[in-house]
Amino acid sequence: MDDIIVTTMNDLPGYEIVEVQGEIFGLVTRARNAFSNIGASFRTVVGGEAKGYTKLLSDSRDQAVNRLREAAAAKGANAVIAMRFDCNEIANLISEVAAYGTAVTVEKK
Repeated sequence: MDDIIVTTMNDLPGYEIVEVQGEIFGLVTRARNAFSNIGASFRTVVGGEAKGYTKLLSDSRDQAVNRLREAAAAKGANAVIAMRFDCNEIANLISEVAAYGTAVTVEKK
């Protein structure tokens, strides 16, 4: 899936958009275990980075972008423009990460 270009820009320098397939997204939801939640709660008292949550969100973003690429390929696109992330929590237990953008077909100029 690395051959699908993903950019946060609205265009792609050096390429021409020849077709727009439409809006796509990649979604990931993940829960942390109870011990990690206790550790993160402790971090809020003493301060510092909650490394478990940092890794969770970083991995979730990577997986959301991979799913975004899969969605682009399923529509016949070879690029995604205007990619963004949206992150939320569900019931203070589950982290949701969505990567979304516009699937397009591009050709080198």
